[in-house]
Amino acid sequence: MVYARHFSTQSTPQSESVPGRSMIKNNAGGYTFAIDDWSHLDRFLILGAEGGTYYVNESKLSKENAESVLWCISTDGLRVVARTVEISKSGRAPRNNAAIFVLAMCASESCGANVETRRAALNALPEVCRIFTHLAQFLTYTSGVLRGRGRGLRDAVAKWYNNRHINSLGYQVVKYRNREGWTHRDALRIAHPTPIDDNHNALYAWIAGKDVKKKTLPDIVRGYLKAQGATMPSEIIPLIDKYGLTREMIPNTLLNDPSVWEALLSKMPMTAMVRNLGKMSAVGLLKPFSSAVGLVTDRLNSDSIRKARIHPLSVLVAMKIYQQGHGMKGSLKWNPVAPIVDALDGAFYLAFGNVEPTGKNIMLALDVSGSMTWTNVAGMPITPREASAAMAMVTARVEKKNVITVFSAKSNGSGWESGISYLDISPRQRLDDVIRTIDGTPAGRTDCALPMLAAMGSGLNVDAFAIYTDNETWAGDTHPVQALNEYRRKSGINARVAVVGMTSTGFSIADPNDVGMIDVVGFDTATPQLISGFISGDI
Repeated sequence: MVYARHFSTQSTPQSESVPGRSMIKNNAGGYTFAIDDWSHLDRFLILGAEGGTYYVNESKLSKENAESVLWCISTDGLRVVARTVEISKSGRAPRNNAAIFVLAMCASESCGANVETRRAALNALPEVCRIFTHLAQFLTYTSGVLRGRGRGLRDAVAKWYNNRHINSLGYQVVKYRNREGWTHRDALRIAHPTPIDDNHNALYAWIAGKDVKKKTLPDIVRGYLKAQGATMPSEIIPLIDKYGLTREMIPNTLLNDPSVWEALLSKMPMTAMVRNLGKMSAVGLLKPFSSAVGLVTDRLNSDSIRKARIHPLSVLVAMKIYQQGHGMKGSLKWNPVAPIVDALDGAFYLAFGNVEPTGKNIMLALDVSGSMTWTNVAGMPITPREASAAMAMVTARVEKKNVITVFSAKSNGSGWESGISYLDISPRQRLDDVIRTIDGTPAGRTDCALPMLAAMGSGLNVDAFAIYTDNETWAGDTHPVQALNEYRRKSGINARVAVVGMTSTGFSIADPNDVGMIDVVGFDTATPQLISGFISGDI
């Protein structure tokens, strides 16, 4: 009996490793499982490392992720390039920054990339760096951070310009005139492209500041030049209609007129529309009963949101900012229009695509510990706590038999108390209301065993647990994997667990040797479908 108090494979404090299991200490001091470097690569590509986490600053987290990328490159660089292209092109990540950084690593000899990997990375440049903003980031990484500039890079940048249709290239030139401290003139000085035709030659000359005949320039560039002389809305609106000018091509003095924004809205890309909802409301274009509101809501509630590859997190951020009536910075304020907030709510779910219901009994368990409120997801102004609530609602909307819980451990002075609560949240509620409810729950310590222990204590027949967490569990007297095994034994249900990682650390509570546990990445657009397939047994 004395020995049993000190050693047990059934119940082990999370501050210790489970006997016989290969576990590592996480950033909070608890013991969890290490994800492999390929899974770590996925987390980094999707979630990035901006802002760090509660326990790890941005610098250290970035280095940890980069070390995993280096290992993957040395093991199979071509696989890294292919994975980077896949995640970037499919729009599975909220931001493209991490993919651009990984591609730059793959293009750099200093990162251990072999000739084939470097060639593949540079060939993939147009697929990952689809706009000049991306290219500017790539140039920053390769020239400053990774010191990888060479003949191959110069040729790749030259192809980025030469292989674009002249109208598409002209659009890039006048829409993205200066990004990340780079101009097109800077990029051309690096690449020295040999123009493939007279049109490209004229545009390159104009970028370099030389005098060229305006009729040799792309239509969009000529429209931009005419727009710079406009001083009245009546002058700029015909140019917007004729040339398809965007907000970035309009003189700032005209961007407070609702008629100008109305003209822009008629041809505005979906991403730009979502980003400028506040501005259009502030200038008075979007107001109750206006036709412009109807146009916006119709577009948000159509397949256009999916075709435009707008990431759900971008929609969620837009809804959060628009609903609060002011921007994150600056003095711009507006009165939110309710139908637009409702349309953004619907667009969030549409952006994930179709999720097939499993018909299983599912517990959606949200980690609301203090570490889930510290940072943001993918460098965007949404905390992991808020993001996990929104992600859980995607599953809750299609799974009729679900229960939503929030959990965090509480200390009673001599040990840990269960801090799990069952939330009365309806899938029909709007996301901002759900997030407010989640934010109202007190934050405690992290104990990811609580969902299984609570189900066991309440006699719930749970087929699957979906646990949304940063995996920094440490506060409990029993490890999550032990609690799951005990729940399976007592209930007779071979319950499955999907662990949704909300930060790009190298930890997981999912046992890699347990086929009934899976680790997936939070805010990957494929995650709800992966959870559904895993729970139903298809994966």
